[in-house]
Amino acid sequence: MREEFLITRQGRQYVLFAGLLDEAHARGLRSIETELLQVPEEANGMTAIVRARVEMEDGRTFSGLGDANPQNVGRSIAPHLIRMAETRAKARALRDAVNVGATALEELTDGEESPPVEELRPRARRPRQAEEAAPSGEEGPAARRGGRARKSQLELLRTLAVEARGENGVERLERHIGKPLSELTREEAEAWIDRLTPAEGRE
Repeated sequence: MREEFLITRQGRQYVLFAGLLDEAHARGLRSIETELLQVPEEANGMTAIVRARVEMEDGRTFSGLGDANPQNVGRSIAPHLIRMAETRAKARALRDAVNVGATALEELTDGEESPPVEELRPRARRPRQAEEAAPSGEEGPAARRGGRARKSQLELLRTLAVEARGENGVERLERHIGKPLSELTREEAEAWIDRLTPAEGRE
């Protein structure tokens, strides 16, 4: 698993769904099929259950179950229970297929709604050693704060913004920050990821 797809939160390491998919393709992913086993309704506590089946080119198959209900997702995700259950199911099947023990970030459950973007404030973090030179050859603000955000950080930020604030989450976050996500430094991106990441719940 490439390092750019590994995220450390609260001292634990998680893998991004995009990283699992990337690794599976590299190892010969043939197909991913999903099946809705349970439609969320009042009688079952509004719990969606999805089964995913992953097939590799060598014929091996792997499966995983994913569930989602209002108690194990943030309130902003509650209208999308089937989609979240499907994502969790695919993540679990892919983890088995590529032999990754780390939990996918998308598998985390959260009974608390993520704070509104308007209320979020980035926290100061310790400077990092890695620096990038400014285009002029002089050390600019981005270089002094560790360089531009990594691709994996930006991808995770976009995912978290959409989950927290809906389809326009990225645009709303960028307006609040005052600049495009692509212009964030690594430390700024990390600070916003910390704010947007749901608190760890049941796995």
